[in-house]
This record gives sequence, C-alpha cells and structure tokens, in this order.
Amino acid sequence: MAPTIHLVRHAQGYHNLSAENEKLPDPDLTPLGVQQCADLRAAFPHHDRLRGLVASGMRRTLYTCIQSFGRDELYPVIALDTLQEVSDAPSDTGSSADKLAAEFGDKVDLSRIREGWNFKGEGSYFEPALDKLATRAREARATLREISAGLGDDAHLAVVSHGAFLHFLTEEWHGITSTYPTSWKNCEYRTFQFVDPTGQDPDAELRETEESWRRRHGTLEVPTAEEQRELRQMMVRELSPFFKVKNHI
Repeated sequence: MAPTIHLVRHAQGYHNLSAENEKLPDPDLTPLGVQQCADLRAAFPHHDRLRGLVASGMRRTLYTCIQSFGRDELYPVIALDTLQEVSDAPSDTGSSADKLAAEFGDKVDLSRIREGWNFKGEGSYFEPALDKLATRAREARATLREISAGLGDDAHLAVVSHGAFLHFLTEEWHGITSTYPTSWKNCEYRTFQFVDPTGQDPDAELRETEESWRRRHGTLEVPTAEEQRELRQMMVRELSPFFKVKNHI
C-alpha cells in the first residue's frame, strides 16, 4: 500500500505572539506551544502505525516533533533543510548545524542539513522567491517519498513543517487570507498520500486523504485543480509583499 504522510504545523512559538517577536532568531516554543504538543500526542490516532519522524531543521519544528510523536524506536528525527519556513526573517532563519547538534544530540539526524542552509539572501537556494519555493517544495516531496519508501509497505510518517511553506509543499491554497499567509493552525495535522504510488511522478505530488479533508471540512467539496490555480493566483496577488516574485508559476 502507498505510504501515508501526516503533515503538521509546529506548535506556537514566541514569534507567533507579535510582529515584533519575528526579530527573535530561531525561537522557542511558548508554554502554550508545549501544551499543544501534549494535546496532539494525546489526540493523534496513528502512533502505532508511525515508522519515522521528519521535521524542518528549525528548533520549533524539532521540538514539536519530539514532544508530539517522539519515542525511542522512532529516533532520530530526520531534519530536512527543505522544510524550513518561507521568509528570511530572523524567526524563520535556522541555527547552525553545530548548535543544533549540541542541543538535540542523537535524537536528531542532521546529515541532510546543508552548509549555508540558514542563509536566505540573494542567490541562496532558500531565498523567498516564488520560483525557488516551488523548486524547494518539489525537492522536499521527493525526499519524503524516498524516506517513506524505505520504511516498508503502508508506512506512516509524521512530518513537522511551517504554516506558509506547507501550502507550497501540498500545493493546496484553500483558506489563505490577505492578512495571514496560512490556513494551518499551530499543531494541526493533515494526512496525505502520493498521487502516483509507483514513485515515478517527477513532482511527487501529494493529495489529502478523503478522511482528512472531511475531518476538517465536513461536506465541503474538494477544490478542483482549476480552483486551486485560481487560489494560488490570489495568494500571489495578495501576499506578494512577503515574497520576491520572480516567476509566477
């Protein structure tokens, strides 16, 4: 059977409390964020089916993953630099690999964190340009497909990332507003599978499961591909100040 990917937005961090706090570098979880992790751990129904853990290399996603899903047989959490948040604000810029290694030890595998992953300026692979975000999301999906394929049939993988980037990862734009660049709540999880279970799709496209969509939206119809394109165009139009718009793809 096809692998199942449970995508999660990190728990509340101090940067979520105010715009001023976005100046904080790689911030911690708040006490509420810690409680959100405990609540997700208690509510998540598929712990016994998890075969692996993945998170962005940001501290808040790693802590969310560990506190929500961690147990000895699932460590280490695989840290992916491709899953980091969109913007180049200090709060969305990661710590050095050395600092992360000292903080998390053998609970986190940092082997996929590239040197310079926390430089998001002009010319960087990680700068917040729309064309580069699309490329980064495609790489992240392909890597998740590779990781899940190595876990056996019907494997479930928990993956913790960030509110804005999760829209690029899933190519699902429903619920974004002109004032807030994500519809994902802190510590919310949604469940996806790869559209092409053979692993040949070069885009490694993901689709939310029927159960996950209905859990969130009841009888609301799933947006068509054309509606998703229109929603993305709206996102580009409304939220272009957040991004370096080099290519409206």
